[in-house]
Amino acid sequence: MSLLVISPDYASHLLPLATLATAWRDAGDDVVVATGPATDSIVQGFGLRRVDLPLGRGSNGGVMRSAEQQAEERASLEGFFEATRHGMVPTLTYQARERLTDLMWDPVGRARATLEVVERTAPTTILVDHLAFSARLALQTAGIPYADVVLGHPSALPVGDEVYGSPASWPSAIRADAGELAELRALCTEVSARFTAQWNTAARELDASVAEIGDAFGSHGGTVLFNYPAALAEGDGRPLPRSAFLGSTRREEPADAEVEAWIAAGEPYVYVSFGSFLSVRDDVLARVAEALRSLGLRAAIATGATEAEALGPVPEGWLVRSFLPQVRLLRDAALAVTHGGNNSVTESIGSGVPLVVLPFSTDQFAGAAAIERVGFGASVDPNAATPAELATAIDAVRQLPADRRAALDRVAEEQRMRPGPVVAYEALAG
Repeated sequence: MSLLVISPDYASHLLPLATLATAWRDAGDDVVVATGPATDSIVQGFGLRRVDLPLGRGSNGGVMRSAEQQAEERASLEGFFEATRHGMVPTLTYQARERLTDLMWDPVGRARATLEVVERTAPTTILVDHLAFSARLALQTAGIPYADVVLGHPSALPVGDEVYGSPASWPSAIRADAGELAELRALCTEVSARFTAQWNTAARELDASVAEIGDAFGSHGGTVLFNYPAALAEGDGRPLPRSAFLGSTRREEPADAEVEAWIAAGEPYVYVSFGSFLSVRDDVLARVAEALRSLGLRAAIATGATEAEALGPVPEGWLVRSFLPQVRLLRDAALAVTHGGNNSVTESIGSGVPLVVLPFSTDQFAGAAAIERVGFGASVDPNAATPAELATAIDAVRQLPADRRAALDRVAEEQRMRPGPVVAYEALAG
């Protein structure tokens, strides 16, 4: 048997996909990863083979710095970062307007390149990131079976009357005017229609006889793998396609002697990370750091694109680096403070770590709402919360009620017993 993994050239997307691929690798199957060059070292680190397949105009090998992108992508990123400073609706509005250029980049060219990779590698099974739209366009148009991997809250795959980009739910900490939300939904509906028309036009260029689809964002492969804990999706009433919940895809990380010594040296700690993109929000990271100082807590902070000096005075005993081994640190963390990205949420829940979520964009709002609903943490408005309010939220999550702590521990234990790669392999190759 053989597996082909298709991923955009972004570390945050490739890491969970490559982790899933280890189930095939460890079974002795041939595994090929089709992605761009920025994440080549990640592919090699997993002991996998890469073939070149850039799927977008941007890339991110670990920490996103807009200055390292080409001019058009740099302008788009800087516009996005600025939009996050103005709240949920402005951010989602900006993302909706950008969607027609950043998600379907050179669709026909990238689709043909995808088909060439499939022909060259002749895989038994194909795993595709749901957001690799031009690759999915190629496979669906050619009638090639594949499995979708949805990274993020399950609403990243819209169902029923949902519209991609318009949150199905949002946390209590985020307030939005009903009129603004209606305007956002109308914009997302228009973008979805235009995006689907773009998909259908490209599909006809690939195969003039192909039937049109009704919603490119809602289309999917024969099996959908949600890289998300089922516990956070239960009770939301969303009808899902044939699918499996992977829980988390916690990867193995290289041993780090300094980190191991730091973990062993002190009291319980808080892990803080805003991921590869939102770490640019140094103002919010600085307020989180001030809140932690006021509580006298030990902290491990992955600063990403933020310089450590922006955090203010760093107490003795803190661990501050641009990049930290997240999976390892979460294993012993008392709680995590995060932007609500897919890897942060799934890896925290999979380690039994409660969360304080400061959502900025996309599905992070729905994810924060789910964490609130099941009682595994709290959400805070990243733009409005003061250090004192952040400290209150952090302190409350530290004292999670016993029944919620027990429920979180059960979810973590279930994921330890059946980790995401095992679930994926059984669903597709078992």
